[in-house]
Amino acid sequence: MVDLIVIALIAGALGAIAWATDKRHLSYGALLPAAVGVVAALITWIITVAVGLGYTPGLAWVPWIASLLVGGAAAFTLSAVLGRSRTALDIAERNAILRIR
Repeated sequence: MVDLIVIALIAGALGAIAWATDKRHLSYGALLPAAVGVVAALITWIITVAVGLGYTPGLAWVPWIASLLVGGAAAFTLSAVLGRSRTALDIAERNAILRIR
């Protein structure tokens, strides 16, 4: 149980870092990359432990490293993709509003 809490906290911190480093982070919420990172990390941890890598001597580190890598990658990927698409949509909507008037 403590494993999941620590992984969730670290993945949430990686998501917060992903949000803070994105130049277009004002177009989406601060908790979205953190939440996606936590969910991806916990699902990866559950899968790797269910496969049997969690408590095997010599392989106990695999769920930790894999889940943090997947969680961080998911947060940074979401941040990059969502920042671009939301900014483009916001600009298109502003242009549409200005054309009407």
